[in-house]
Amino acid sequence: MGQQYLDTGWIGIAITLLVIAFVLINIARAKGGKELFIRRIGGLNAIDEAVGRATELGKPVFMVPGLSDSINAKSMQAINIFAYVSRVASRFSNPIMVCCYNASILAVAQEVIRDVYQQEGAVEKYDPDSVRFISDRQFAFAASTSGLILREQAAAVFLLGEFYAESLILAETANSIGAIQVASSTELTQTPFFIAACDYVLIGDEFYAASAYLTRQPVLVGSLVGQDWGKLLLMGLVAAGILANTVQLTPAADVRSTYKEEKLDEARPLQREETAFSHLLTPYRDKIVEDFKKTVIRDKDPNAAKKESK
Repeated sequence: MGQQYLDTGWIGIAITLLVIAFVLINIARAKGGKELFIRRIGGLNAIDEAVGRATELGKPVFMVPGLSDSINAKSMQAINIFAYVSRVASRFSNPIMVCCYNASILAVAQEVIRDVYQQEGAVEKYDPDSVRFISDRQFAFAASTSGLILREQAAAVFLLGEFYAESLILAETANSIGAIQVASSTELTQTPFFIAACDYVLIGDEFYAASAYLTRQPVLVGSLVGQDWGKLLLMGLVAAGILANTVQLTPAADVRSTYKEEKLDEARPLQREETAFSHLLTPYRDKIVEDFKKTVIRDKDPNAAKKESK
């Protein structure tokens, strides 16, 4: 990882520091009471709709925070979203069930959801068995959770976090009983299965944006906005690089070779490795230059390859 930053020289370090500064500045703004704008994601509207439907039918809401092996950012994002779902469900006295794959995630989820009920003044409605450990084996977990969904006839199912081969098993089970499903997987290979079987899918960064939007925690909101600033910076650099390279690589910009080994008297086109942006982004380009010179010499001298082999 360190070599990656050394290859780009000071510009890579500068961009990294700028993105960190963007995140810290926006966290400070959010903590200072500044209302930072986050666009509402379409899939978030489905959360209230799904809980409302479950309340009308008198059926439970199922939540699965993925199959993470430990507590990490992905599982915590899912639990933050489930805290909002539980808050809405507690107001309507709607039963919930959280199925956990990992014991440490179970402990955190129990504490978070108990706190939600306490904050809503409905601690007596909290059922300790509503947050339960199922199994730490992938397909045993999938089979048990699918069985619970079928037996309880869930009206709403939320699948958020890390999912793998069991994703379609869970999604198809819920789909078969007509449950509204809101899903998101940090594993890109599983997203198509959720799109095929679920009603609403949060794709890519929407998963993290949802947590920030629903909880409005300053650290989450500030981090999200800071990352967006970093993306805008990178987009600007890409646009500037395209324009600069387009101008420099036009036929009118042909230059006379500076490599004596080439022994060329006529002007030649500027190489892409010699543009201003290439110098900026790859300051340590000695190897590129050496490879280019060897290529020119080899083309000029048919015996160059034999000499190198000796």
